Amino acid sequence: MSHVDLRARSPWSALNDVQSVSISPPQQAIDGEIRIPGSKSFTNRALIMAGLASGTTVLSGILRSDDSYWCIDALNKLGIQTEVNGDEVTVHGAGSMWPNEQAELYIGAAGTIARFLPGALAVGKKGDWVLEASKRMSERPVRPLIDALKVLGADIEYLEKDGYYPMRIKAKQLMGGSVSISGKVSSQFISGLLLASPYAKREVTVTIPDYIVQQDYVKITLNLMEQFGVKAQFNENFTEFKIPKSEYTGRRLQLEADASTASYFFALAAITNGRIKITNLTFGTSQPDIDMLSVYKKMGCTITRGEDFIELVGTPQLKGGFDISMKEMSDQTLTLAAIAPFATGPITLRDVEHIRHHESDRISAICTELKKAGVKVEEFKDGLTVHPTTPQAATLNSYDDHRVAMSLALLGVKVPGMVINDPGCVSKTCPTYFDLLQGLGVGVQYSN
Repeated sequence: MSHVDLRARSPWSALNDVQSVSISPPQQAIDGEIRIPGSKSFTNRALIMAGLASGTTVLSGILRSDDSYWCIDALNKLGIQTEVNGDEVTVHGAGSMWPNEQAELYIGAAGTIARFLPGALAVGKKGDWVLEASKRMSERPVRPLIDALKVLGADIEYLEKDGYYPMRIKAKQLMGGSVSISGKVSSQFISGLLLASPYAKREVTVTIPDYIVQQDYVKITLNLMEQFGVKAQFNENFTEFKIPKSEYTGRRLQLEADASTASYFFALAAITNGRIKITNLTFGTSQPDIDMLSVYKKMGCTITRGEDFIELVGTPQLKGGFDISMKEMSDQTLTLAAIAPFATGPITLRDVEHIRHHESDRISAICTELKKAGVKVEEFKDGLTVHPTTPQAATLNSYDDHRVAMSLALLGVKVPGMVINDPGCVSKTCPTYFDLLQGLGVGVQYSN
């Protein structure tokens, strides 16, 4: 596990001392009802807004994972008081006056905090903080966001490599005004800017010269901002946003279940001709990964939309033979790639070149590991094609990437003898992943 950055694993993580997990097919058909942990996207946005807000916020249904732990830890080090009770957290906001004016903050591998915290700190009236991230997060560029914040008046310097973590931020409030930022690298850059903008000295106008990859996540940000009392204006094609000088107000909020995590369990039912009912997620969610359900339907599964649940029933033979853009739900590229060998025809996944720069080079990682299991795969710049194959037992690497580990585990549900190295990386978004699989009848065995 030498490539694993254990410092990024938080006290909320599981399986850190586990070398590998062996997955075996269930003894009987998968048939279950489960609750899915809270949404990472909602949790970290809401936590930062709650920290900036005036008054107290109570968030229910938070995701207890590494990313949220480091977010709460950073707020605590900034002097914000929080109380965590199960999946509920109370945050006593400080109205952008961060009480601890000097602190060293560590954000682990959390891309959301890496993009949301700099602006939230820059709008403070006083303070001087050093922000450090995990090894992998420190290899992921943040220049577009930091450049945009500097245009608005932020004082931020890189401490090692230009354009990357670690960095130093001195609070002196943002001036506001107009700024342009590309949206095609990461929607989180846009969200990070929007989140901080109400606290600038005057109205902020954000212009996108190209397009936003995964617009839905920006909608989630705008929606949460409104729930905290700040209404931004924006045009139909999401290329211009106006954020009034304003402030967030503490509130009670029930967060949604994580649609990305839910998709692995729908995939589980899809490939085993089983049934999964998720009791805390609906089609009303604005999370883009809910659209994976239309893919499962296309592959022959039956979907039931309930008022407070979604149910998927699998099919004896998944249909393949299609080409699909995964741009708007790129986190599910690996999920679909992992179940594609069991379909009737090749499946081509496109428009996801940006996932080469996530926790791992995800396109390269999934192609390499599927090939180890004997699956016929073609890799190209912005995606891959997976051909129908009967996978063979193999020992597969997770690349310290939660999405790689969770997707590859699905192979073991159909093929005995699949072993995944370093399963603990799932703690980034779903520490209980293997427990949930086991509870549904999948064989799960750990090796230290």
